[in-house]
Amino acid sequence: MYEEKLISGKEVSAVLKVEISQKVAQLKARGVHPKLSVIIVGENPASLTYVKGKHKDCAECNIISDNIALPESTTQAELLEIIEKLNRDKSVHGILVQLPLPKHIEEYAVINAIDPAKDVDGFTAVNVGNMNIGKDCFAPCTPQGCMDMLDYAGVDICGKDVVVIGRSNIVGKPVSVLALQKSATVTICHSKTKNIAEKTRLADVVIVAVGREKFLTADMVKEGAVVIDVGINRNSMGKLCGDADFDGLIGKVSKITPVPGGVGLMTRVNLLKNTVKAAENAEK
Repeated sequence: MYEEKLISGKEVSAVLKVEISQKVAQLKARGVHPKLSVIIVGENPASLTYVKGKHKDCAECNIISDNIALPESTTQAELLEIIEKLNRDKSVHGILVQLPLPKHIEEYAVINAIDPAKDVDGFTAVNVGNMNIGKDCFAPCTPQGCMDMLDYAGVDICGKDVVVIGRSNIVGKPVSVLALQKSATVTICHSKTKNIAEKTRLADVVIVAVGREKFLTADMVKEGAVVIDVGINRNSMGKLCGDADFDGLIGKVSKITPVPGGVGLMTRVNLLKNTVKAAENAEK
């Protein structure tokens, strides 16, 4: 019974990877070989794990990927020089700088040094601006992943009340924009919002991205609501869990994403989608 309520990131990403692999094959038949370059500065254990997963995903879909591993001591000027070389390299279609960066490097300057046409993370000011005005762009991977999961589950948010908990530039703000573009009525809640539960109880869909273990509880949603859980936390036992109290919510909601096995996998597959799109755009 509960399995019917799950929106599985594993299931949705597997379907999308088949579509991506087909597009890659078509591009290669025309002499275009999609390529992603990933830059990582330092040896943050979580970042190293994420990067390893990204290269694994690329290999599954026959996308070329190279890893540019730089020491923690790399200067901002040196990093910008590497990005500029990749910008000029026509064989490279996507550039990703793994975050966070060491404290001596300014994140905004680095991200915006990437050619917007190769910004497959969707973080440059150009892509963010184009997304906000509804123009063609590379949408940020996690917010787009949330939309993909809703689409796959047959959840039409047109005219529905969507509450987003969290206002980060990476998830909260962009997912609100993407939901607006689907004609949802969107409310954004954050740390200064009063009586969040009053707002979430009215929502048809709740997207929670606050980085707080089991923040969203069953008494905060109405019967039959849909919950998209973007959070990845570790509980006191060291076990991965989300921002939603999955066990408490599963009996009340109509659809919910699990953690792990949910939105995180969709973030990775949307990086592949954007890389293929970049290769298609370059071919044109």
